[in-house]
Amino acid sequence: MRFETTPAFEADLRRLAPAHRSLFIQVVRDRFVPAAESVAEKPGSKWPQGLRVKPLREAPGVWELTWAFSGPDGRATFEWIQLEGEPAIRWRRVGSHAIFHEP
Repeated sequence: MRFETTPAFEADLRRLAPAHRSLFIQVVRDRFVPAAESVAEKPGSKWPQGLRVKPLREAPGVWELTWAFSGPDGRATFEWIQLEGEPAIRWRRVGSHAIFHEP
């Protein structure tokens, strides 16, 4: 799975505490990427419940991922894009619930 990031995501990621940044990267690598590859391969497939991936009602085309439930309250937003004709992810924001003000 290929990725692209927005400037807002990059700034958010830099602001995360090092332990939280490491946790986010681990969850993406170990759980999100395999799930996203499965969903891209078989549209309509369900995301694993533990990731709590769901579309944002207020921002069509933008999805939410819960990567931690407490300590930190870890959320990220993303959208599906195409890179060189293949499905890919554009990471938009990462942090706490505060990112939902501008997902």
